[in-house]
Amino acid sequence: MKFYIPGIVLFCTTTLVTLMSMTADHAPASEVAIECTTARSLYDSIAVMDAAWEDAYNHCKLQAMDSMISEDLEFYHDQGGVTTSKQAIMAALQQNICGKVSRQLKAGSIEVYPIANFGAVEMGLHTFHNNQEPDAKPHYSKFVHLWKRENGRWRMTRVISLH
Repeated sequence: MKFYIPGIVLFCTTTLVTLMSMTADHAPASEVAIECTTARSLYDSIAVMDAAWEDAYNHCKLQAMDSMISEDLEFYHDQGGVTTSKQAIMAALQQNICGKVSRQLKAGSIEVYPIANFGAVEMGLHTFHNNQEPDAKPHYSKFVHLWKRENGRWRMTRVISLH
């Protein structure tokens, strides 16, 4: 649920009726904000996770990548199909990505939206550089990452990669 307070978008876990009655009773905005999370803090959390993922991806930090992937990961690739095994994803990363491919997020392209009682969805643009094909022209492609908050940590549960 979105509420607009000048300059800030709030995502609230309480109902509209409750918040309206709180503000109708002249509750200060800071009291309302206590029950809300600013969109910016969620955005920042997911942006940090994306940067951590990119660093792990680009430097073959398999243990870090493993810790950021949920056990029930589903990876949808427009050219490669669907992979539903974390073990298969980790093997593919080690065999096909490590030391060969790097990812670069397009600056300013991330959009982050909350998913109530679950986590967040991240959408953006990224490009890949294959060091086996140094003359290939990079192009940006779309991605969607579904992040779940599990035991106090963010983990990717669904990935959609579109080229």
